Amino acid sequence: MCPDGPAPRSEPVSPAAHSDAAHMARAVALGEGVRGTTAPNPWVGAVLVAADGTAFEGATEPPPGRHAEIVALDAARAAGADPEGATLYTTLEPCSHTGRTAPCVEAVIEARVARVFVGVTDPDPKVSGRGRTLLIDGGVDVREGLCAQDVTASLEPYMQQRRTGRPWVVLKLAATLDGRIGAPDGTSQWITSPAARADAHALRARCDAVLVGAGTVRADNPSLTVRDSPGTDPRRFVLGTAPSGANVHPCTEVSGPLREVLEALAADGVVELLVEGGAHVAGEFHRAGLVDEYVVYLAPALMGGDDGLPLLAGAGATSIDELWRGRVTSAIRVGPDLRITLRPLTHREGPSAGTVAADEVAGHPAS
Repeated sequence: MCPDGPAPRSEPVSPAAHSDAAHMARAVALGEGVRGTTAPNPWVGAVLVAADGTAFEGATEPPPGRHAEIVALDAARAAGADPEGATLYTTLEPCSHTGRTAPCVEAVIEARVARVFVGVTDPDPKVSGRGRTLLIDGGVDVREGLCAQDVTASLEPYMQQRRTGRPWVVLKLAATLDGRIGAPDGTSQWITSPAARADAHALRARCDAVLVGAGTVRADNPSLTVRDSPGTDPRRFVLGTAPSGANVHPCTEVSGPLREVLEALAADGVVELLVEGGAHVAGEFHRAGLVDEYVVYLAPALMGGDDGLPLLAGAGATSIDELWRGRVTSAIRVGPDLRITLRPLTHREGPSAGTVAADEVAGHPAS
C-alpha cells in the first residue's frame, strides 16, 4: 500500500532519502488537492526529482492551464535546476496528443528526463498506452504500476468517465434515522447539523458539477455553491426548468432519460457529478443503476411515523429477495451526525433509463 502523502506545498523539497512509493504518494496528494477544479481533465499530481535529489512538484491547473508534469518541470527550471537525468513520478500516463496544451510526452523527452514512474495508464483512447510508447521511443525508462491501487482510487471517477461515456455519479442523501428527509408539511431545514452541512459542502467542492430537480429548486431555492468549506463552486444543472430569479442561476437546464442526460453531461466535460435531490430524482437514479457512490448523512433524530418524505420516492423492492445491497466503504461521525459512504455491489442496469418529471418531490434541501 502506498503511504499517505503530506499536505501539498509549492516550494522545492530538500534532498532526502525518499522512496519511490513516497514520491508517488506525494503525487497522489497533489492531485487530490486540485480535485474538482480540472474538468474535463483529470486531477493529476507529479513530482520531479532532480539528479541531486531535490524535488519539484506540480498538479493539473484549471483549463486551459498546464498539466501536472509541465508544472513540475517549470518549477525546476524556475529554481535554476536542470531536469536532465531527473526522475518523474506522475499519477497518470502523460498525454501524447495536442488539445488545449501541447503533448506532455514531448516536453518530458525534450527535458531529457531519465526515468518516469507512472501510476496508471490513461484510459482515454487518445492516450491509452501511446504516451508510454512515445516515452520509451524517446529514450526514457518507463515504469508503470507504482501505487496503482491508490492512484486508481483517486482517479476512479475520471477513469470511469473515459471508459463509459458517463460521469461518476455521487448521490448525496440526508435523513433522520427512520429514513425521512422531510416532515409531512414539507419542512426539512434542517435535519442534519451545521457540521454535516459543512462536510456536504466539501463533497460539493470535490465534484465538478451538481444536479438537482426543478422541484427542489422551487421548494428550497438552493444556491448549490460552496460556502461552508474551502473550494470552488461546481457547475450547476437542473432537471427541468428553474424559475427565473432562482438562486441556482446561472445554471444549465436538462431533461430526458437519465442515461442520455449523463452522456450529454460527460460530452460537455463533466467528470464527477453530485446529485442532491429531491426524492424522486434520487429514486430514479437509484433504480436506473446509475449511482456509483452513495453518501448518506444520518441525524440522531426520528420522524416517528410513515407520513414524512422518504429518502427515495417511487416503487421499491417488492420482496426481501429484491433488496438492493451495497458495500459500506466508510462510516464516520460528523458532529452529532453519521456519514455513511457505500458503493453498489455491482453496477447493474436498471429496468429503464429513468425519466424524471420536472415536478418531482423536493427532498432534503440543498443550499
